[in-house]
Parts: sequence; structure tokens; C-alpha cells
Amino acid sequence: MRILVIEDERKIAAFLQRGLREEGHQVDMAADCGAARDRLGAGDYDLLLVDRMLPDGDGLSIVRDLRREGDRTPAICLTARDRVDERVEGLYGGADDYLVKPFAFDELLARIAAIARRTGQGGRLQVGDLVVDVEAHRAWRGGEELRLTAQEFHLLRYLAENAGRVLTRTRILERVWDMHHDPGTNVVDVYISYLRQKVDRGRDRPLIHTVRGIGYMLEDTPR
Repeated sequence: MRILVIEDERKIAAFLQRGLREEGHQVDMAADCGAARDRLGAGDYDLLLVDRMLPDGDGLSIVRDLRREGDRTPAICLTARDRVDERVEGLYGGADDYLVKPFAFDELLARIAAIARRTGQGGRLQVGDLVVDVEAHRAWRGGEELRLTAQEFHLLRYLAENAGRVLTRTRILERVWDMHHDPGTNVVDVYISYLRQKVDRGRDRPLIHTVRGIGYMLEDTPR
């Protein structure tokens, strides 16, 4: 998942960034409402982790604004406010969940997994005879498990989540490697080659396709 963490406490922000990245998520950071709105205007996110007490306002206002605009991006409020009425305010304000500080990181991961299941971002993805188990970080083709590195799995998962859609190299680079376009890097092409060796090699029906001049796509139809 691509996650935007909106948190001004440096230690907490660094802890969340490190922990979520270790779990395979892409993480962007914002320390106040203004920076968060800039981030949201520049890209799409699968989940927001929002601190309510920010230097320039209540983080819940960001969620309220998104809901008024029809944006249903899931949001979890992280806050030291533990009164029942404040938690209720957060949920009625458009937050999907509410976690009171201090919290166990495992609990946060469980809340994220629950939201992913509700929004269709968890569970299993299937394209032809390829199955990608998002939560278990495992994949199979024709019933045979594929031995993938962590980065290969993230790439395959992103392709599977967008099956049938052409993905540019730039977009893949941003979403899988959290890097902006670098015309000098061929890391996407290299990893696509690695994946092809494991997903398509020896198969009559390739799933990974090159769209010349644009990028790549995962599809169960020969091109």
C-alpha cells in the first residue's frame, strides 16, 4: 500500500516510516496540514495515518475536506486524545478507524490489514493461473510457488493490482521503489526481466507484456 503518514512528532514519524517500509509499504511523510494537502494534491494514496494534533490545525480537518470532495481514501486517526466523545468525533468526521497513543505497532498493522480487506486491497489477487497472496507475501503460478525476493514480490503485486492496465516505467518506479523519474536508471526493466524468468519462463502463455514506448502490463491475454 502507498501510505501517507501525517505526524509532527519526529520520533513517532521515524518509527512509523521505518516499520511500515519494513512491512513492504511505500511511505510518504508530512509534518503538518499544509504539507499533507500538498502531498495529497500531487499523488494518490491507499491509506492515510493522521495525527489529530498538528502544528497548524486538527488533522481530522484533512479527512473532512477529502470526504466533502468525495474522496474515500481510508484514514486512521492517531492521537493522544482518548476521550470517548473525541473518538466518536473522529469517526463521524470521516475517519475509518481511531488509534490512541501510545499503541502497539502490531495493532496498527492489524488495523491496516482490516482496512485493506474491506477495501479490496488485501487477500488474494488472481490473473489467469497466477495467484498473489498480498498478506502472506507469497505467489503461485499453476499451483507452483514462485520464489520471489521482497522487491520482486512488490513489483508483481503492483502489476497484479493493476492487471489489464498499462503501467509506465515512471509510475512503476514511483510506486514500487518510491523514486521519482530518473532517466538514467533501468531498475524497472531489470526487475521485469527477473520476474519474467520466474513467472513466465517455460510457460505457453506469458502474463507479463511489454507495451512498446510506454511500459508494462500483467494480463492473461497474449499480446
